[in-house]
Amino acid sequence: MPIILEDMLQTIKDRQWALADIDWDAPGAELITDEQKPKLKAFMADLVWIENVGARGFAALAKKAPDDTLAEIYRYFHAEEQKHANAELALMRRWGMLEDDEVPEPNVNIRLAIEWLDTFSDRMSLSVLGTVIPMLEVALDGALLKFLLEEVKDPVCHEAFRKINADESRHLAVDFHALDMIGNSRLRKLIVEAVGTVASPGVIIGALMYVPLLNKMRDNIVDMGLSEDRLYEAMKRFKKNGERGNGTRLLTYQVLKYHAGWVINRDSPYHYFADAMVKLTDHYPRSLLRSQPTWSKELTYEPVA
Repeated sequence: MPIILEDMLQTIKDRQWALADIDWDAPGAELITDEQKPKLKAFMADLVWIENVGARGFAALAKKAPDDTLAEIYRYFHAEEQKHANAELALMRRWGMLEDDEVPEPNVNIRLAIEWLDTFSDRMSLSVLGTVIPMLEVALDGALLKFLLEEVKDPVCHEAFRKINADESRHLAVDFHALDMIGNSRLRKLIVEAVGTVASPGVIIGALMYVPLLNKMRDNIVDMGLSEDRLYEAMKRFKKNGERGNGTRLLTYQVLKYHAGWVINRDSPYHYFADAMVKLTDHYPRSLLRSQPTWSKELTYEPVA
């Protein structure tokens, strides 16, 4: 059933929450064992920065939204993704994983994603951004957030992620509604955008960044003792939801759908390429990375909105 954007916007406004709503000193932090902490710290650090990547994507979408209501929704989503990152940072501090005002470093794959977003996202077409963002939200956020609710016993973590998951469910509902809206454009416009997409260096560079990012997240899930099937199920959800509307008319959707099929098929030769890309980026010289943009430095564990 199609959503009504005005009603969704009001729901988003009514269900805002702040870090101050959570008692970060409540009992339960001791349930995180010393054995869990090293891998959980790396996992949470990645999650913090994936939220920042999502925030930057929504900021770019807000500038390209076809109507004012959707633009305002995307601005709320931008702020919510930053709030999620702050909540995850507060959990890391609660669990004794960070010192003072320390902010965890993003891994190289996420740093490259941040650089790509900072350079190209504002130039990307609505059809590209409107397809890539739901894929990232489903495949990365969706799979990773649900894992934490199952594997971590701290009740404060559960409280925080109930709020985060409620936000994410609204993000995905709007993501797929917008995908349907974009796909409903005139065929001539879709063809022109498709040709521009193929010829865009930003899209080509983005693809080279996205492939190892996704496989790196799969590796991190496996390192935590989970089956990679968790990620694959999330990617199947992208295909299933996307098939329900006019998003199937978009070239970017079709490309990502077929790519998801390769990722899900562990016997596909694609994985030799993707795994090699992960190893290559593991050795990417840090000296070649640009300084982090100011929008990626707005992290705080303080109980702000």
